[in-house]
Amino acid sequence: MSRRFLFLLGSSRSEGNTELLARRAAEQLPADVEQEWIDLAARPLPDYEDLRHDSDHVRPTEGTTAFLLDATLSATDIVIASPLYWYSVSAPTKRYLDYWAGWLRTPGLDFKATLAGRTLWGVTALAHEEREVADPLIGTLNNSAAYMGMRFGGVLLGNGSKPGDVLKDAEALAHAKTFFAQEAPLARFPYDG
Repeated sequence: MSRRFLFLLGSSRSEGNTELLARRAAEQLPADVEQEWIDLAARPLPDYEDLRHDSDHVRPTEGTTAFLLDATLSATDIVIASPLYWYSVSAPTKRYLDYWAGWLRTPGLDFKATLAGRTLWGVTALAHEEREVADPLIGTLNNSAAYMGMRFGGVLLGNGSKPGDVLKDAEALAHAKTFFAQEAPLARFPYDG
C-alpha cells in the first residue's frame, strides 16, 4: 500500500499556527505521497453518543461520519493537527477520536485491525515556551495509538499565539523539514516501560 496521509485540522481558526506548521511539514513529503486535508470545523461531527453496550451499531453510509470514517480507513498515516486548547486536543479533535470507540464496535469494519501498524502523528502550536504543557495532548495521541496497535511518530511542536507567529519559530520550522521522514516506532503505553 502506497503511503496516504490524512491531515485532520482541529482548529477553530482557518490557517492558524497549527495548520501552517502542518503544511510546512507536509511540503517535505515526496510528491508521490497522497495527501488529504480535512478541516474538522468545516465538517463537524454530531455529538458522540456512546452505544458501546447496545447492539445497533451500523456502518455509517452518508454524511460527515461516513466521510471521516472512509478517510480514516484509507489512510496509512493520520496526522492530528490540533492546537493546544486547555492543555489537550481541541473539541473537534476529541469528538473525532471519540468516534473511534463506535467504529471499534461496528460489525464487519475491523477498525482496530485495519489501523494496527499504521502511523499516528501530531502537530500542535502552543503559546508557552515550556513545551511540557503539551504533555497531556501528546499523551492522548500516544495512548490512542498504543491502544490501536499503531505506530506513533510523535508531535511536532511550534510556538505561536497570534496568527502567523509559528513562522517565527525557527526550531519548529527546522524540525518540520524532517518530521515525517523519521521512522515511527510502535506506540507503547507509559506503563509498558
